[in-house]
Amino acid sequence: MRGKIVVITGATSGIGEVAARQLAGMGARIVLVARDRNRGEAVLAQLTSINAGASHSVHYADLSHLAEMKRLALEIAAAEPRIDVLINNAGAIFSSRQITEDNWERTFATNHMAYFLLTHALRERLTASHARIVNTASTAHKGCSIDFDDLQSTKSFSPHQAYGRSKLCNILFTRELALRWRGEGITANCFHPGFVASRFGESSGGLTSRVIAVAKLLAISPEKGAATLVYLASSPEVATVSGEYFYKCRPATPSAQAQDGATAARLWTESAKLAGIDG
Repeated sequence: MRGKIVVITGATSGIGEVAARQLAGMGARIVLVARDRNRGEAVLAQLTSINAGASHSVHYADLSHLAEMKRLALEIAAAEPRIDVLINNAGAIFSSRQITEDNWERTFATNHMAYFLLTHALRERLTASHARIVNTASTAHKGCSIDFDDLQSTKSFSPHQAYGRSKLCNILFTRELALRWRGEGITANCFHPGFVASRFGESSGGLTSRVIAVAKLLAISPEKGAATLVYLASSPEVATVSGEYFYKCRPATPSAQAQDGATAARLWTESAKLAGIDG
């Protein structure tokens, strides 16, 4: 990874922070995307102490807002001539249905649309280095399906259903991305990290936060959860593998819905419409 440029969202805690530190230790230059300035500066300082000569950097954005996503992508593209690895890792769960300024349900916006739009906006930089794209998904996708007539959960909402659907979107997006961009030398894979003891869910509020806090007593460490992320970002074993879903550094089988090509293609089309981009 020496000399590689790695862009990673959600890197100020949990598996994202662990992966950033480990990849920096392997010689990569890390470009962090954070929302909280204090945590961003703290992680940046850690990375500098690990690999002082790499000129790590940090950008700040709220990835639930379309305008913020676009601004962020422009900033990164202006600063980086190429990107060797893009890690879409930021994610959240919310105890109640919240609507963003773009009239998107916040879980869908943060966990799916941010992945979709940031990847698209950085396409030229990714193509320049035949990059790897790694998307953080979850086994929470199992049992979920996509209702294209209700992508914003207006008919019904539950925190775990919205989260599970967003993780299903991650896998479907990865599948379609690998198919559509295969001629550009870019690979795209996703993974389930396991249930990790991290800051995830702390700010959800209500019963959701309390349930997650109790469940974390049985959770694995961020170091174990980050293992597959680091593997997909760096291992020569998966240099040409694309479109797969991994668990514990091995290909795994997602749900039947997650393997449906027609659903993946339609999600891509609908997401492009929402983002106002040419699909």
